[in-house]
Amino acid sequence: MTSIKEREDKILSSPQSLTVEIEHLDGKGNGQAVYWRETEDGRRKKLKLTVPQTLPGEQVKVKVANPERKRQKAVLEQLLKAHPERVSPECPHFEKCGGCVWQHWDYTGQLTEKTNHVKKVLEEQGFDSTIVRETIGMEHPWNYRNKMEFTFSSDGSLGLHEQGNFRKIIPLETCLIAGELMADAAMEVGRWSKDHRLTGYNKDTHDGLLRHLMVRKSFTTGEMMLALFATEPPTDELETIAKDLMERIERTFPQVKSLLWLVNKEVADRVQSSDTYVLSGRDFIYDEMLGFRYRLWFDTFFQTNPTQAEKLVELALEMAQPQKDEKMIDLFCGVGTFSLPFANRVEKLAGIEIVETSIESAKRNAEDNGVGNTAFLAKDARRGIDEIAEKFGKPDLLLLDPPRSGAGGKVMRKIGRLNPERIVYVSCNPDTLALDLKELVPFGYEVKAVQPVDLFPHTVHVETVCLLTRK
Repeated sequence: MTSIKEREDKILSSPQSLTVEIEHLDGKGNGQAVYWRETEDGRRKKLKLTVPQTLPGEQVKVKVANPERKRQKAVLEQLLKAHPERVSPECPHFEKCGGCVWQHWDYTGQLTEKTNHVKKVLEEQGFDSTIVRETIGMEHPWNYRNKMEFTFSSDGSLGLHEQGNFRKIIPLETCLIAGELMADAAMEVGRWSKDHRLTGYNKDTHDGLLRHLMVRKSFTTGEMMLALFATEPPTDELETIAKDLMERIERTFPQVKSLLWLVNKEVADRVQSSDTYVLSGRDFIYDEMLGFRYRLWFDTFFQTNPTQAEKLVELALEMAQPQKDEKMIDLFCGVGTFSLPFANRVEKLAGIEIVETSIESAKRNAEDNGVGNTAFLAKDARRGIDEIAEKFGKPDLLLLDPPRSGAGGKVMRKIGRLNPERIVYVSCNPDTLALDLKELVPFGYEVKAVQPVDLFPHTVHVETVCLLTRK
């Protein structure tokens, strides 16, 4: 005779259809629901469900593979009650591709959600959320990215990762968030791969030729870069195949001013290179922002939404009110995206960045644009602040634009002790922003303005520009 527990396990080990209501969204933009079930002995058990492509308040029928667990990812079977802002996705790949998560949500709803998230995380750290302005969106929230990274599957198909599955690649016919011509150029590389029956890199066996394709395009100059990452150089038997790629691109896409073949033999699945081969053109392209010209290499960090990035810089300038007799530090300065516009408005500016190639680019960009009142230092933020302060003195103004992980408490406390009159914090992660801002409160700083900006429509990400002043 089987026990109650054995009978229950047998029933619950098979897929079940459940009806639930979406309560809220998680940090990845997926719907969250709770289902309570009763066991045969009368106990109630909670099942937390993650339901992609749903919105708060929706009633849905979902399929759950293992409902006996405490937490499960469910498959949406039927939409019983839709959110009033639900729309039909425009991209044919939306349900599978991981490039976007909110194409089923009206754009105004997306912006409201982003504003509310920034308010929520600031409130949790004790800040007044009324200082948070409404998120600045885009007039045309499509084809906004100037950089895309595509991945090859084992059979040589080119695409993007499936939602929630890093090992599966969805072959693409188009991409509606990539800049015009970028997806077309990527698809041409995909056809070239198929025509020559080239293999893609297998993450399990670590064999195969093609790994990634990076596409960059300047919306201002029109120049494009195609950077192909492979496990072998384009020599010997691959030389003819590489030459065919060069001829196809030169014939079809004259905008491509940099066609690169980069070698990456590392096991780690990152976009990196040990050797660079220029198949045609240069090893960089030119881009422009607010009248300044920048050289972009394959590994150069540059804002991927140039339209909204200009608004970020303009907002930072507006909040900071830089003066001609002031000294300024640009922390996490990258290639000088903020440094150059600010340098024209202050007496002198020092930029700090840990990536040496970015610092070299920043120096070159300053020289190319005739900006002579800058000094750039390749060092981590904590040590860089000390070195610059010793040579430079106390800054009147400090701007920081850290990575998603934030600046961290040690760096923020060092900024507080440096005691600049004004601080402008540009953030790509509201959660780490709120934690970092809290570190400045004991030093007498007050958050005066918080402006979210949507650089990534149809995703959960939001940028924020904040102004802090001493009380």
